[in-house]
Amino acid sequence: MRNLFGLALALTLVLPLRAEEAREFGLSAAPEIVASGLLDYILPRFALKTARRVQLADSGADARLGPDDGTGQPVMARGGVTYAVTLDSGNPAAKVFADWLGSEIGQTAIRAFQPENGPPFESAAVEAAAPQVTITGNAELGRKVAEIHCARCHRVSADSRGIGIGSTPSFPAMKALPDWAERFGRFYALNPHPAFLRVDGLSPPFDPMLPPPIVPVTLSLDEVEAVQAYAAGLTAADLGGEIVNR
Repeated sequence: MRNLFGLALALTLVLPLRAEEAREFGLSAAPEIVASGLLDYILPRFALKTARRVQLADSGADARLGPDDGTGQPVMARGGVTYAVTLDSGNPAAKVFADWLGSEIGQTAIRAFQPENGPPFESAAVEAAAPQVTITGNAELGRKVAEIHCARCHRVSADSRGIGIGSTPSFPAMKALPDWAERFGRFYALNPHPAFLRVDGLSPPFDPMLPPPIVPVTLSLDEVEAVQAYAAGLTAADLGGEIVNR
């Protein structure tokens, strides 16, 4: 009985730790990629998009980003060299990173980076077949977060919950847009949200010279994922015609 109690206690202590570790992974990158500044550009965007953190390592990492040797997934090219991401462990956060790099959002981030020296990075040939990032999270928690915070400005459901200030679109209306997943995936980085909203552990502090214009909002990573999951379950609004994405 004592041994069973000890085992139960050990599982109680270890399992939450493993769940937390799944949000982080180690990454090693080719020297020329590091020197280009690409990682400084894309890794914060990846963290904000997926709530996963990257720890750079020289060896023993969960994933490698380097010249394509045929063992990994090609994700970009530069100067005639194709680069691939290779997974060397079962860390699920590393798999999320590989999927994000191959997704349309990741490829857009790679192409948008402008290095100070040398040519820009280009998309890999397999971009069209790249998997999309799966939206996860507690949808019920997301509904509650949306009703408390997002409903300040948006109508967050079809039953007209929320204020709906001026031209601020409703959640169902945004769900009808072709890029709704990207919009809800990085809402905290899109204006005007950075002026008053922070994601705990990811967002920089407010500029003392530019204080929030309204009562500031701080969300946890779980709450961010929950809002995304809630939006994913909404029925898109019927806008009565062909949607034009502006």
